[in-house]
Amino acid sequence: MIFLLIGIGLGAGILSGVFGIGGGIVIVPALIYLAGMSPQHAAGTSLAALVLPVGAAIGAMTYYRNGHLHIREALFIAFGMAIGAYLGAFISNHIDAETLRKAFAVLLVFTAVKLWLG
Repeated sequence: MIFLLIGIGLGAGILSGVFGIGGGIVIVPALIYLAGMSPQHAAGTSLAALVLPVGAAIGAMTYYRNGHLHIREALFIAFGMAIGAYLGAFISNHIDAETLRKAFAVLLVFTAVKLWLG
């Protein structure tokens, strides 16, 4: 199980570095389908992993050195994420796992179609 979790983190780290994604799009589905977690457990575990700034700081530093990071905007987003993560966790704990799974699938499909069509 440890190697599976490290592998999920590695994959999420690579995709995060390339596309700026990781938590919701990579880690949560991987924890649900590969590690057998409920959506609530997967979301909570993903948020806890993202709190650790090691991978994010190293990846962000690389973008910063190449002039591709807006620090002010990132701080505002982080502030919003802190509040949103709290509200999202509260909501998630009051919805059944099957409804969350389906809602997440709809979100991913909508995002994919929007990106595909531009």
